[in-house]
Amino acid sequence: MRAALACAPLTLCIALAACEPAPEGEPVTRTEIGKGAEEEAAMRAQEQAAERAALAQSSVCSSVEFEGIPLTHCVADPATHRVRTALAGPEGEVFGSLDSFSQTVDQATVAFAVNGGEFERSGKPIGYFVENGERIVELDREDGSGNFYLKPNGVFFGTGGAWQIMPTDRFYSTVGARPEFGTQSGPMLVIDGELHPEIQDNGPSRAVRNGVGVDSDGRAHFVQSEEPLSFGQLARFFRDTLQTPNALYLDSNVSSLWDPATARLDADAALGPLIIVLKDDLEEIPEVSE
Repeated sequence: MRAALACAPLTLCIALAACEPAPEGEPVTRTEIGKGAEEEAAMRAQEQAAERAALAQSSVCSSVEFEGIPLTHCVADPATHRVRTALAGPEGEVFGSLDSFSQTVDQATVAFAVNGGEFERSGKPIGYFVENGERIVELDREDGSGNFYLKPNGVFFGTGGAWQIMPTDRFYSTVGARPEFGTQSGPMLVIDGELHPEIQDNGPSRAVRNGVGVDSDGRAHFVQSEEPLSFGQLARFFRDTLQTPNALYLDSNVSSLWDPATARLDADAALGPLIIVLKDDLEEIPEVSE
């Protein structure tokens, strides 16, 4: 009878059971409306910051200073990179900018890219240009005015992981086989460990400039100034700091860099030929799938 009274009526038993305190040691969960969304947003921001930091650490470009001028220095290592040149898409239209080129490739495959030498208004290279083993423009050994024709000018070229910079006349007389990539520009900045004879130590001309040099270990060093500097300052940085026996001037004022790891994409200048540094040992620039 006592048991029957304890469970009758049924609804009363259920109500009494619901009012019993929770057993000791079991946590009670409390939910505050709106707080979950804030915490989720904060966690997402932390994750994005960590991703950006990881990408920055994976960049092969770094900020340096030389004679009070801020520079960006990017290194292509033949053990982990391949160098390619690029000018136009499949339809023959010149990319014209790093931004346009970046939309045609998988950025995960690109270590960095820069402008690749002087060019005409149409974007066509002034001098020798080879892309994927195909010669687009022949070697220019003529005389003329402007930086390109400040002799000696030179050629940055290579096949596989072997990259070189040579004065134009030496390239003409010694290089027989066509390289996988090549671009001619001028002037040479450093020639066999010596500054170009026409470059002053610190001449009056100042501009945002970039160039490339190859060291004795075969690594290619790409340098871009973030502020105007003289030819002499850029040349000395290659010779004295990077110790590249040969270095070649690429261009001024339109000097541009795409560094996917840090999300830097200089897109203001109109460009012609491009130099692309790919990760690992990819044999060609992969196209983005539609």
